Amino acid sequence: MNKIANSALEQSLFDSVESKTPDYIKQNKLVDLNNKGEFVFKLKKEHLQPYSEQNPEGLNLNEWFKNYAKEAAVSTAGIRGPQNILYPHDTRFPINMIGIMLATEAKAIVAKELHPEDELVKLAGCEVRYNSQDFLELIARVQAAHGIKTLVPQGRKTIPIWMASFLAFKLDLLGGEYITSSHGISVKNATKDLNSQGSQYLPEESMLFVDKIRYIFEQAEKNGSYEIKIAANDNPLISEDLMTQLDDGVKLYKQYLLDGVAKDANLNLIKDLKDKIVIENVGGSAYRTLSRILKSLGIDSHFVWENKEEDPFFHGIGKYDVDPKGNKTFYDYSVDATVISKDKNGKPYFPVIETLNYGEKLKDCPTGTVVLITDPDHDRLTVCQIEEECKKDFLKSLGVDYVELGSGRILTVFTANQSFLMIMDFWADSLKREGMFDKHPRFIIKTTASARSWDEWAKKNNVKVVNVPVGFKEIANIMKKVEKQLNDHPDKDVVVTDVLGNDINLGVNPKLIFGGEESGGMIIGSESIITSKAGRKAIAMREKSATEAIIVASALTSYLQKEGKTMSEYLDNVFNKNRIISKFDIREDIAYYNESEPDIEKLKQAKTLGEAQRTKNDVFYLTMAVAKKDGKMTLEQIREILKDTFKDLNFDNLIDVKFVGDGTYMEFDDKFIEIRPSGTDAKTKAYGAGASKDEIKKFAQIMGNYSGDLTALYKKYVDMNLYENAKELSLEDYAEFTNKDANNEEFVIPDYSKTLVF
Repeated sequence: MNKIANSALEQSLFDSVESKTPDYIKQNKLVDLNNKGEFVFKLKKEHLQPYSEQNPEGLNLNEWFKNYAKEAAVSTAGIRGPQNILYPHDTRFPINMIGIMLATEAKAIVAKELHPEDELVKLAGCEVRYNSQDFLELIARVQAAHGIKTLVPQGRKTIPIWMASFLAFKLDLLGGEYITSSHGISVKNATKDLNSQGSQYLPEESMLFVDKIRYIFEQAEKNGSYEIKIAANDNPLISEDLMTQLDDGVKLYKQYLLDGVAKDANLNLIKDLKDKIVIENVGGSAYRTLSRILKSLGIDSHFVWENKEEDPFFHGIGKYDVDPKGNKTFYDYSVDATVISKDKNGKPYFPVIETLNYGEKLKDCPTGTVVLITDPDHDRLTVCQIEEECKKDFLKSLGVDYVELGSGRILTVFTANQSFLMIMDFWADSLKREGMFDKHPRFIIKTTASARSWDEWAKKNNVKVVNVPVGFKEIANIMKKVEKQLNDHPDKDVVVTDVLGNDINLGVNPKLIFGGEESGGMIIGSESIITSKAGRKAIAMREKSATEAIIVASALTSYLQKEGKTMSEYLDNVFNKNRIISKFDIREDIAYYNESEPDIEKLKQAKTLGEAQRTKNDVFYLTMAVAKKDGKMTLEQIREILKDTFKDLNFDNLIDVKFVGDGTYMEFDDKFIEIRPSGTDAKTKAYGAGASKDEIKKFAQIMGNYSGDLTALYKKYVDMNLYENAKELSLEDYAEFTNKDANNEEFVIPDYSKTLVF
């Protein structure tokens, strides 16, 4: 243990991890990055089996790999999991030094097989989580040993996920490795694999390297061992030079912004801001890049920062010494500012925002001040604003929640569904003011779990909507399908199929106006085609970017200051002028265990039990959707089952039930409810949007928390053989959606001696 805690709460976490880590793991030095020279890691067949007195070299890698492969097949945002923050080589945890080394070795083998004669260049980046920079170093050194050049930031420091994605596309790299677990709890980490488009791997891409890990294990079993070479830390293939020239990508990204959201009208609005905007920099790692971008655009003086210093404990944000039931233990709510919990008296509150201490920090900020909260990898954004407490009833009528600040003031906390509706409306209006909007057909790409108000707004504004499963890679996949048709038939209508099974005619040469999801990630489409150094074309970038969101939200803030209006008043205006019925949205997160449990054996057991509960809940709904699609059940039979199971809910106006790639979507004539198993954890997520917040909340809570037990009526109408195979059948349906009209254009490695010269 060589980490130093910055608070008593962080020390309690360290002490707990230290006490729960066995001595044999503490003494294990199989991967020692203190050795800066070349060395070889020898994977022995003994490592594949569990540790025991008879097998003191056991790492139980077979068990690790079984779980890793399972997650790779369904993951929505990288292969995530908890790690031993003090002893990162601990293979009892899903994310560990050995596993990352094996995955990197496997990806390098796949890359060399696919491009045997080419120069290969990738990028590696990370945010601020525990052990991230060690993981980055290990990835770069394994790739260098395979002759793969790895671009790393200056000083191998942090960069945002969207910068890694942008550079992978813009520089025509083979891809990238990015180490993050987004807004998840501090002890979690993950590797997000980025392909040559800068998009997260689809499952079929992940399975290529998963199969190579299996091959490596087979070789170790057959030959007794398998050797993995680790290059020297100063190997010339690990290069900071290009990133230094590009100011870690800021120079290229600035131009991208100037061609898009940072147009003169928006920059001039920001320069006219009356009151400064507060940026809450959770974890500290966004500051290093975002501050340089704002300065390069000449607008940095209009922002003030909270938490500039990088901290893997995220400054204690979201962390408590009691769990939701009041039990004394370390508990982490993550850094998702929109999470709502209940105290021991049943009163709802924002546990993450409570730890931000805004009553004190914002006391000198004038009423009307906007607070923009971004997460450690800087891809998500939460919009808040200080208002007078007399607005409470008005806010309730809009479905906007708030936090008490004292002294007669409150802090409104907009969901991404609400803030992004305002952003897309403001962006569309700005295009209209410039006479640009009607020059092209317009469309948005959104996840099914996102607000129904977005669909209503789009219909009112003659904007087409393409619905996709949860995960930004799904949004990127639709972009690529559109680009293929634009390239192959530029004068013809572009038609894509959404996950609801609808064929959407986007028109000739359509422009993406917005792509986003309810969890806080968004992108703005470009008015002009984005071109890589080697000439590849894109209609938008492949990863969500809080920087784009911040620029548009800041321009909107200035516009409203000039008008003397608040964000909530603007939201009300958007609802009214677009005659939006589904004003309200809800997300219930049902966690089946404590992710912060430091005892890995208890954690594994709890997660396994939780996954079983999650799956049982999922398959209850999923089977009915699959059966209806295959003509084996009628909608009326599904209504009967749901009425019989949930006697306090009304299903008379249920009009459709569909599988939507990763969950079951139930459409009513006045709302939707979606039940979706988490792709990264033992959780169920229940979403709803409609005309009554109380009603959708009731549906989401009851249906999301259902045990999944099969009623007699369910067994009467549902084929049990179908029930047993529903998950597998749904994955086939998902693959069919993903692959239909897919853009499988082969990536051609450019001549980097020409394209990487600046």
